[in-house]
Amino acid sequence: MKIAITSSGDNLDSQMDPRFGRCQYFMIVDPDTMDFEAMQNESAMASGGAGIQAAQTILNVGINAVITGNVGPNAFEVLSAAGIETMTGASGTVRHALELYKSGSLQSAAGATVGSHAGMPGMASGSGASQGKGMEHMAGKSAQDAAGQASITKEQKISMLEEELEQAKLQLAQIKKKVDDMK
Repeated sequence: MKIAITSSGDNLDSQMDPRFGRCQYFMIVDPDTMDFEAMQNESAMASGGAGIQAAQTILNVGINAVITGNVGPNAFEVLSAAGIETMTGASGTVRHALELYKSGSLQSAAGATVGSHAGMPGMASGSGASQGKGMEHMAGKSAQDAAGQASITKEQKISMLEEELEQAKLQLAQIKKKVDDMK
């Protein structure tokens, strides 16, 4: 059995990345042996379609389940169609997420937990609404999405948002470096 866990680093003690499509790494882990492989997410900086690209990438590895903080509707659809169990709301280290998985503490997501483009820089991350759509988009949020969000505690949400903030800072630093290098 192989599980893909979204991660901000390349080892089991790395913090989970709460984003699926734009996570820095996928930790591909066998929960029985704890053998793992760090796979850099080539879709993280994609201009669009990162969730779908990331889902297709990990499908090619032959995984059975995904553990992440949040997952968008397009990625969730690809994973579900392939029969991949998706568990959301996890936070902390990759090792901690594996312990939660092994103890049966993680539940399968019933649907997407964020709206499209939630993990993109400049978008309202984690709220399910992109800047261009605002409250109109939130009003159309399905009951399934709301149920997925309700299973996440306030503390987990704060932890995921703090991690997203750190990841955004890292991305901003990378973008600034690219701009400086081009000058």
